Amino acid sequence: MFSHIMLGADDLSASKAFYDATLGALGYGPAITDEHGPVFYITDSGILALTRPIDGQPASCGNGSTIGFAAASPEAADAWHAAGVANGGTACEDPPGVREGGLGKLYLAYLRDPSGNKLCALHRMG
Repeated sequence: MFSHIMLGADDLSASKAFYDATLGALGYGPAITDEHGPVFYITDSGILALTRPIDGQPASCGNGSTIGFAAASPEAADAWHAAGVANGGTACEDPPGVREGGLGKLYLAYLRDPSGNKLCALHRMG
């Protein structure tokens, strides 16, 4: 459904360090940095891009927005969470753990990146 997600970031080096660590914990390689500044994480299933806003205004997070990353296991989600906290992210929501609801049993871990964007690592339990 999605080709890419682009997030605004005022401090691209802090954001790159955060995403290199968190996405690395999920098995993805480090970003490719464009000569004009944007940072790209290119995978077979889509692209995550980080850039300074083109309008020159400060980057801001979306209220009510969450970007979810698939985790292969609860341990991978925990590693993602720990890498994020260690690299400038902040924990948010409840601590990582199992939640049950209309979508079944899920293992979820939530963070905010250095720009305040809300992120989630999700593992669908069997």
